[in-house]
Amino acid sequence: MDIRAVVTGFRGAEPLPGLPDSWHWSPAPGIDFAGALSADGKRLLQLSGRNSYDQDLVVSTLRFARDREDAIFARNPFLGALGGFEPPAGRRFDAVVGIAPEVHRFYGVENPDLTPHVRLTFPAYACEFSGEETLDEAITRYRMLRLNHLDREPLPYLKMRYANTRTRGRSTNPGRGLTEPTRLVEELRLMDGGTGSFVEFENRHGDVWRAEWHGAWFVAEWNTQNGTPRETGLDELVEFAIARL
Repeated sequence: MDIRAVVTGFRGAEPLPGLPDSWHWSPAPGIDFAGALSADGKRLLQLSGRNSYDQDLVVSTLRFARDREDAIFARNPFLGALGGFEPPAGRRFDAVVGIAPEVHRFYGVENPDLTPHVRLTFPAYACEFSGEETLDEAITRYRMLRLNHLDREPLPYLKMRYANTRTRGRSTNPGRGLTEPTRLVEELRLMDGGTGSFVEFENRHGDVWRAEWHGAWFVAEWNTQNGTPRETGLDELVEFAIARL
C-alpha cells in the first residue's frame, strides 16, 4: 500500500511543519489527527488530539516514535511503551506508547485495508504500562487511558481483586483485573470495618500486596502469599497503596 498517497488523500491533509513525511488533518472542529511515515515507509504512525491538539508535542511524539519504533514494540507487540521521552517545556509526559492494529482497529469501517499498516503512538507516562499486557488487557488499557486527551494526567497501572463484606461487592473475574487507582481507594474506604474484607493490588512491576480488615487493617506483600502482615491505619494504607503504583 502507498501510505503517502492514502494520507495525502485525506480531506484537508497538509504537511506537518518540523517533521518530514508527516501530515496533519482535522475532520471536525476540536478533532485533530497527525501521522508520519515509519522510517521504512511501510507504516503510518498516527496520533490524535481531542480539544487538546499541540503541534510541538505532536511533532516531538512522532519523531520519537519514528526513531525508536522497534524499541517501543520490543517488549510487547500489542501495547508497547518506551521511556526517555522528553516533551516540550511545560509537559510532564515521560514515555511514548505504541498501539498495534489488533488493539486499536482504526479505519476498520471506512478503510479496512489501511488498518494493518497503522500503529497509533501517543505521549504517555511510564507508570501506565507493565509491558506484560495480553491482547485483551492491551485493548482494555487502550480504552481506559483516553490517550487522545493530550492534557491528561497519569493513570498508573493497577490490577485489583477484592471482596467487601460490608457492601457485598466483589470482583467478578477469577484473578486481578485492570482498574483505576480511584477504585482502589474507594473500595478501601467502603470496606473499612468489614471483617473479612480484602483487597489485592498489583503494580506495573508485578509486585502484589494484600490488605485485609480483621478488627484493624493489615497489609502484607503477596507475591509469594507468605508475607508477614503488619497493622496499619486506613489513611496510612491508602497512602501506601497509591505510592506503590
